[in-house]
Formats: sequence, C-alpha cells, structure tokens
Amino acid sequence: MIGVIADDVTGATDAALAFRRTGMRCGVYFGTPHPSDVRSGLDVVVIALKSRTIPAREAVAQSLGAAQTLQAIGARQLFFKYCSTFDSTANGNIGPVLDALVDLLQVDAVVTTPATPEHGRTTFNGYLFVNNELLSESSMRNHPLTPMRDSSLTRLMNAQSKGSSVVVDHDVVRRGAEAIRSAVDGTRHMARYVFPDAATEEDLFSIAQAVLDEPLVAGAAGLAGAIGRAHGSRGAAARARVSESAPAGRAVVLAGSCSRRTLEQIDRMLRAERPAHRLDAFESDDPERLAQGALDWYDALPTGPAPLIYSSLAPAALRKVQDAIGVERSAEIFEGAFAHIARGLCERGVTRFVAAGGETSGSLVAALGIRGGVVGLEAARGVPWIHTDRNLDVLLKSGNFGEPDLLVAASDGSS
Repeated sequence: MIGVIADDVTGATDAALAFRRTGMRCGVYFGTPHPSDVRSGLDVVVIALKSRTIPAREAVAQSLGAAQTLQAIGARQLFFKYCSTFDSTANGNIGPVLDALVDLLQVDAVVTTPATPEHGRTTFNGYLFVNNELLSESSMRNHPLTPMRDSSLTRLMNAQSKGSSVVVDHDVVRRGAEAIRSAVDGTRHMARYVFPDAATEEDLFSIAQAVLDEPLVAGAAGLAGAIGRAHGSRGAAARARVSESAPAGRAVVLAGSCSRRTLEQIDRMLRAERPAHRLDAFESDDPERLAQGALDWYDALPTGPAPLIYSSLAPAALRKVQDAIGVERSAEIFEGAFAHIARGLCERGVTRFVAAGGETSGSLVAALGIRGGVVGLEAARGVPWIHTDRNLDVLLKSGNFGEPDLLVAASDGSS
C-alpha cells in the first residue's frame, strides 16, 4: 500500500485521482484518521492536511502524525504530495516536512519532482516552468501567500532544508529507469534531495519506475499518476470500483482563490448570469457578520441556477485589502467566513459544494466535519467529485485547475 501525505486538500484530491485513474483503489481522509477508521483493501490511502502555509513546526508535527498512521496501517511507501508550482516560502514548508520524514524513515536520499506535464509544469536543468514560462515569470510570482520569485528547484530547496540538492539532467532521464537509479545511487551520500528533469509523461514514467521500491518519494500529482501506472505495469494495481453516478442535489459555488484561472472561471459564472455575492473585508472584518450577510442574500434568492459566493480578487484589488488589513488577517477573515457559510448552507439543504482554492476547500471540509470519502467522477482534469461520509458531494478545485467553464458546468442544476 502507498500512503500519501498531502499539504492541502485540493492537492490531496488531485493525487488521489491520479492514482485512481490507473486502477488503484484509493481512499481520501481529511486530517489524520485513527488507523481503525481506514477502510481495508485500499491500494492507496491519501491523508489531506492543511499544512502548506502554517508555521513550519506545526506542519512537521502534522505530517509526522500522518506518516506514523500510514506506517501503522501498512504503507510500504510514503509519498509527500506538494504543489506542482512548488508553493512555499523561504522557510518552508516543503523542506522542513521532508527533512522530518527523512529522519523518521532513516533514508539517505529522496527523489522528488513537481513536474506535471499535462498541466504545463515541466522541469529542465533543475528549473521549473509553468506553461513554458519560468516559474518566477508566471502568475505565481504574485501569489498572495507563497509568491515564487525563483525558478531553481535546488536553490528553493536548499534555502528551506537541512540537506543539499542535486539535479539529474534530462539526458540521463531519457535513458530510462536504470540510468536514473544509477544517478540517484551515485548521489546518495552527497545530496539529500534529487530532482530529475521531466519534460514529458514518458520522463515521469521512467522516474516512477526508478523509485517504485523507494520508501519515501515526493512530488506533485504528475509523479503520483506515473507511479500508479508503473505499478500497473508490474501487474500490482487492482481495478478501482467506485461510484460513477453524477452528483445531484442543491449546489453552491464557494470561491476564494485569486489565481488567474479561478478569476476567469468566476467571470464565466457572472457572464452566465448566475446569482453572485462577493465577500468584502472592507465592509466588515468580522467573519461571522460577513457570513450572515451572505446567508441572508442566499435566503432571498428565488429557485434557480446554483449561486456563487466568492472573495476572489484581481491582483491590484487584493493588494489593497492586504495592505489595509494584512495578509494573514485577510486570509483568516475569508476562511472563517467560508466556514460559517458552509455550515449555514448545509443546514439549508445544500448537498453539492464546489470549492475553488486550497484554503477555501480546507475551510469547507473542516466546517462540515467531513472525514473522508470516495473519489468519483472527474469534473475536469485533476478535479474529481468526492462522495463523502457526510452524504455530501464536494468538488475541491485547486485555484489553477479546470477549464474556464468548470464552475458553471460543475454547479449545473437547481439551487
């Protein structure tokens, strides 16, 4: 069994879906479950944490707790899942968490890559590209919580971890799994983290074949899916048996991401004349008051298309809020408001929640007490519906994922 520790909720669903596509039976748990609560017969168990932007010490503690639970239920390989744009700060949390997992498992090298070519994330000469732009030149440069101003994976990792990092260049990767294994073995006592270049799905598959027997691997969903395919080629993957029924019931879209793609998806909702309510921190810095205003607005809506409640802002408007209120405080206000809104909507009979953004998704899951679920239909590449243990259907979308009409399509039906 493979045990996955994901540093946010949408990353967890992305990884779970990547494994599920290859035929592996996959369960997702929000927060670390008790070992006795984990379903038997799973090939992959994914634990979704909300540890990407919390203090590094807390992220390490949560991740070690998840790792120990996964070990207790028999995971033979741990996979630390982080974002394909290597979202982190100069102090972590990717490096500190991996350092702690290295110490726990007593391994001497970890192969890791954020490359996910299907989403335009590729690496070459140790540099990360987003849709053919260097990471530092992409929209991630201005991310409100984790602005990425460097594209060198080794520099980024060295700044936040105890060990040094090296690159396995593309010429080696193209020669296949044996060449990659040899290169990794040659660096085991020289560097702690090994970043193989990956520009194509074939590159990722070769990397996956090289790490199948490693006790600890790290990366984005691209590598997770490649590992699933590599297990399938060994004949080890079972055919997934999950519900394929389309979710139904009253729906609401909650959007907190300020990514370019989410802003585009919100614009499509507005152009489709969906009812929309924006949370405004200048109106009130009290999350409960903001939430009550949104719920009062919802109560006054006539029956019709699923509405949108959002806090997402374009970069210039977002900077005004953060300059006036502070980055951390503004995030707390909106996350708290979304938590209150989610509970209120559930009480009002909403059974389908579409959430845009990792922090928003984490607030939703925590507020509704969702402990886990089964991965269902894929609404967009990397974005599955999850049939939860609360008899709710949730779609937890990473900010950058999905086609422009995803929010409209996913929320179709009566509200």
